[in-house]
Amino acid sequence: MAAGEVAEVPAAGAMVPLEVRIGFAHASVQWIADRFGADLLHVKGAALDPTLVPHRGFSDADVLVRPAHVTRVLTELRRHGWELINSFAYGSSFEHSATLRHRDFGLLDLHRLYPGAGPTPDAAFATLWSERRTTTLGGRTCAVPARGAQAALLLLHAARGGSDPKAARDVGFVWTDATDGEREQVLEWVERLDAGLGFSVILGELDRHRDDPAYDLWRVAARGGTRMDEWRARVRAARGLRAKALVAGRSVLVNVEHLTIVRGRPVSRREVVAEFFDRPVRGLREQVSRVRSRRRGRSE
Repeated sequence: MAAGEVAEVPAAGAMVPLEVRIGFAHASVQWIADRFGADLLHVKGAALDPTLVPHRGFSDADVLVRPAHVTRVLTELRRHGWELINSFAYGSSFEHSATLRHRDFGLLDLHRLYPGAGPTPDAAFATLWSERRTTTLGGRTCAVPARGAQAALLLLHAARGGSDPKAARDVGFVWTDATDGEREQVLEWVERLDAGLGFSVILGELDRHRDDPAYDLWRVAARGGTRMDEWRARVRAARGLRAKALVAGRSVLVNVEHLTIVRGRPVSRREVVAEFFDRPVRGLREQVSRVRSRRRGRSE
């Protein structure tokens, strides 16, 4: 799930087991992509090689789409009953995925890039696509990354997980307790995907990359931080003055998508205005609280 995670809403298919519904979600996306020749890879969750992390649970479907095909896939999904509830810009600090919901199939995270995999989204997808495998999800043949690539992607996902027990469990199975051969495969894919920055979180070596523009983004994702910390990191990581200006501009706006999810209903203009003025106050309090915590930590 991306930031702004939402809860399942009971629908027509609520009596169908969740894992079955998610399998159908994968199949639905694949059917739509096959209709016009879009390339996508099914990642994590139900698509994950079960030998990597035994009995790993999942609550949604995740797909990584070739960047050139993202707009078309998103358009077609919305034409076939998928409702956009969280856009790329507000989905996470990495702006990597959009969240959609189907009344029967549940939730879907559509990735236009995979955080940590580079050097560009196009290059990362091409590298993963070149050695893709297939699996059956919801009765339909779906493309998935090679096993070693899946392991590397899972670790990059865990690197953004902070203190999440599920992330720690993934790291334990896929890296800490892995065989030398399995580790070598992971390292090979980390190199091929130019994923050294994100993977340095797993190795405990993130601070060696302080000069990287995306360092603060990974630091906040891995170790936590205030909203102000996150937005400063997003501005620093943005490439070019125009991109930085756009991110800075969004930082002062109300995330209506997230507010709608939190309230569980469409929000009124009055609520948006109230939130606009409340956010800076909460942000300042959060920053002051964090500074005080740091000072207490140094004095102890």
